[in-house]
Formats: sequence, structure tokens, C-alpha cells
Amino acid sequence: MNGVTFAVLLLAGGGLTRVAGIKVGHFTLEERPTGCTVILTEGGAVAGADVRGGAPGTREIDLLSPVASVEKVHAIVLSGGSAFGLDAASGAVRYLEERGIGFDVGVAKVPIVPAAILFDLGVGGRPEVRPGASCGYNAAKAASDGPVPEGSVGAGAGATVGKMAGRERAMKGGIGTAAIELPNGLLVAAIVAVNAVGDVVDPATGEVVAGVRTEDGLRFADARKLLRQSPAGGRPGENTTIGVVATNARLTKAQATKVAQMAHDGLARAIYPAHTPADGDTLFALALGSWEGEANLTVLGALAADATAEAILSAVKNAESAGGYPAVRDLTR
Repeated sequence: MNGVTFAVLLLAGGGLTRVAGIKVGHFTLEERPTGCTVILTEGGAVAGADVRGGAPGTREIDLLSPVASVEKVHAIVLSGGSAFGLDAASGAVRYLEERGIGFDVGVAKVPIVPAAILFDLGVGGRPEVRPGASCGYNAAKAASDGPVPEGSVGAGAGATVGKMAGRERAMKGGIGTAAIELPNGLLVAAIVAVNAVGDVVDPATGEVVAGVRTEDGLRFADARKLLRQSPAGGRPGENTTIGVVATNARLTKAQATKVAQMAHDGLARAIYPAHTPADGDTLFALALGSWEGEANLTVLGALAADATAEAILSAVKNAESAGGYPAVRDLTR
């Protein structure tokens, strides 16, 4: 490529937990496909967030503003269950409180746990089953710094994609993770629960990886073509893609917020259409600060976008069919 060598390594395995100081735990409910995912930063991490979708469900987002007082968070919770799933964060708070982890207010240590949810109540036929506080507690308890399970687990258990023509022609989504390391030791990673109204598209090839199917259910209809030909038909289901990007660099809250903003570029590259009125697309950014180098914010944001796109692709490629929704591995092209 014009004599330029790109020494960037996309790391296989581990994903978000490649960043020192992060643990990830899933809890998947057995009663129907749903669950939650907890990203623990027990030592504290500088955090920012950016919400782009028109139908978000979040907790503690205002606290991540660069002008807010609290500097660090102790966990992030991603959950299914629509707004009901925000209760999962209470379980993560209890887990951290039991271990004396939190923002010291003198009389207690208060765990700072922002959260975001996705809509999966229509999957599996039992909308009364949704993640609660016990789900968040168990996910936090299961968290480790080992390789992160991907696909139809945790917050990705009930995720679906490709709902431009209604839920009948949709496919299974999931949760995925990816990490990128530069030769100088800078790490940028992402974990994303993919529950988009749109298709998942490989940015490198432009090919649809998962999305709305043709009426016979055997091929991809391609949302890009549907939107240009005629109204897609059917009511797009409620959706939302949520995730976390993390780095071992040192950042301020304002810088972390900018990284979260730039990471949305990866979401938009890998999902079409993205940030719709029916989506609540939300990304958090975490800076753990173990890397001694001087962070270049442009590089960090660009890599965060790349990691986000890779995590989205990994989510659907590792998904398993559930609730009547076929996975990528099941579809005959």
C-alpha cells in the first residue's frame, strides 16, 4: 500500500480483557433468551459515554459528563430486558459494595455503575422474564480476566438483527469482542451487544454478514436495497446496540467521551442503517491508564472504531439460533 507497512495486530481471543484491570462476566437466563454482562473495573477507570440512537435506556450517564464530579467508574452493565433490565446494575452495585469497592463518601463507599439496555422482550415468548438485580450480581461474580465468551450469552442472549421488514425475517444477534494492539503496547478493545434494526455489514468487503432475509428465508434481502426500492414493510422491532470500548492509555473524562463518540463510527460502518429512531445505540469508553506512553486521541478514536466494528462482526458470527431466529451459521446463502 504505497510502501507503508501497517503494524497493527488484531488480537484473537481475550478481547476486552486484554486491557489490564478489566474483568468480564455474563449471566444468561434459562427461562428465555436474555441476560446481562458486567464489565468490572474494580480499581476504577476514567469513563465517558456517547448516545446516538433515538430510543436509549441508560443509567448514570449524566455522571460521565466531563463537568460531573465523579472521575471513575467501578463497573459497566449491559443488559437485555428493555428498561426492566436496568435493575441488573443494582446487583453489580451490591457485589462491589460487599467488597468495599466504590466512591468514598465518608460514611460509605458507593459503587459507580453506569448501565445501558437493549430490547429483547419479544424473543422467546415470555416477556415477563428479564434480567434483574440477581442477574447483575451473578454476572459480576462470574467475571474474570480470561477470554470472553461470545455470541448468544449475557446481554447478547436475546439480541436479534435485520428487522427492517419486521421481526419475521430477522436473524439472531449476539455479543462480541475484539482487541487491537500497536507495537508500542497501546491497546484498544471493544465489547458490543448487537441488537440492531439494521443489517450487519463487513466494512472490509461491503457484504452483508447478518440481516433481514428474503421472503423464503434463505438469503439476505440487503437493507440497503430495500430502503432504496420501496418501504420495507412490517413494523421494525425495538432494538439497540450497546457496548464498551476500553484502552490501557491514560485519558481525562473529556478525552474518554471523545473516544466513545469516535467509536460510533465503527458501529455505523458495520451496521446499516444505524442510530435510527428505533435504536438506542450507546457506547461507553474506559481508560485504565496502565500504559506509560502519551496517548494520541485521533489514533485512539480511530482504533476504537475499528475494534467496535470487529466486535460487531464477531457477535453475529458466534451467535446461535434461538427463539425461532436463525444464526449466521444456519443460513444457506
